[in-house]
Amino acid sequence: MSLKAFHIFFIVVSALSAFGFSAWAIIGYTTSHDPGMIAVAAGSLLAGIGLIFYGIRFLRKLKHVSFL
Repeated sequence: MSLKAFHIFFIVVSALSAFGFSAWAIIGYTTSHDPGMIAVAAGSLLAGIGLIFYGIRFLRKLKHVSFL
Protein backbone atom coordinates (compact mmCIF):
# COMPACT_ATOMS: atom_id res chain seq x y z
CA MET A 1 0.00 0.00 0.00
CA SER A 2 1.41 3.35 -1.00
CA LEU A 3 1.70 6.33 1.27
CA LYS A 4 -1.00 8.13 -0.73
CA ALA A 5 -3.44 5.23 -0.39
CA PHE A 6 -2.74 4.92 3.33
CA HIS A 7 -3.25 8.66 3.78
CA ILE A 8 -6.64 8.54 2.04
CA PHE A 9 -7.63 5.47 4.08
CA PHE A 10 -6.59 7.22 7.30
CA ILE A 11 -8.55 10.37 6.38
CA VAL A 12 -11.70 8.33 5.68
CA VAL A 13 -11.39 6.37 8.94
CA SER A 14 -10.75 9.58 10.89
CA ALA A 15 -13.77 11.33 9.36
CA LEU A 16 -16.02 8.35 10.12
CA SER A 17 -14.71 8.29 13.69
CA ALA A 18 -15.43 11.99 14.09
CA PHE A 19 -18.99 11.55 12.82
CA GLY A 20 -19.49 8.54 15.08
CA PHE A 21 -18.20 10.47 18.07
CA SER A 22 -20.55 13.32 17.20
CA ALA A 23 -23.51 10.91 17.11
CA TRP A 24 -22.42 9.43 20.44
CA ALA A 25 -22.25 12.92 21.96
CA ILE A 26 -25.74 13.76 20.70
CA ILE A 27 -27.10 10.54 22.20
CA GLY A 28 -25.26 11.39 25.42
CA TYR A 29 -26.90 14.81 25.45
CA THR A 30 -30.36 13.28 25.15
CA THR A 31 -29.77 11.22 28.29
CA SER A 32 -27.82 13.69 30.44
CA HIS A 33 -28.89 17.13 29.10
CA ASP A 34 -25.34 18.37 29.62
CA PRO A 35 -24.72 21.41 27.36
CA GLY A 36 -21.07 20.44 27.06
CA MET A 37 -22.10 17.40 25.02
CA ILE A 38 -23.59 19.68 22.37
CA ALA A 39 -20.27 21.52 22.13
CA VAL A 40 -18.42 18.21 21.81
CA ALA A 41 -20.87 17.04 19.12
CA ALA A 42 -20.53 20.28 17.16
CA GLY A 43 -16.75 20.22 17.41
CA SER A 44 -16.42 16.66 16.21
CA LEU A 45 -18.95 17.29 13.43
CA LEU A 46 -16.88 20.24 12.24
CA ALA A 47 -13.73 18.12 12.44
CA GLY A 48 -15.35 15.45 10.28
CA ILE A 49 -16.43 17.99 7.70
CA GLY A 50 -12.96 19.53 7.75
CA LEU A 51 -11.40 16.11 7.17
CA ILE A 52 -13.61 15.58 4.13
CA PHE A 53 -12.53 18.89 2.64
CA TYR A 54 -8.92 18.10 3.46
CA GLY A 55 -9.22 14.72 1.74
CA ILE A 56 -10.66 16.31 -1.40
CA ARG A 57 -7.89 18.91 -1.44
CA PHE A 58 -5.28 16.20 -0.92
CA LEU A 59 -6.63 14.14 -3.82
CA ARG A 60 -6.65 17.16 -6.13
CA LYS A 61 -3.11 18.08 -5.17
CA LEU A 62 -1.71 14.60 -5.74
CA LYS A 63 -3.88 13.47 -8.65
CA HIS A 64 -0.77 12.88 -10.80
CA VAL A 65 0.74 10.46 -8.22
CA SER A 66 -0.39 6.84 -8.60
CA PHE A 67 -1.83 4.76 -5.77
CA LEU A 68 0.81 2.06 -6.27
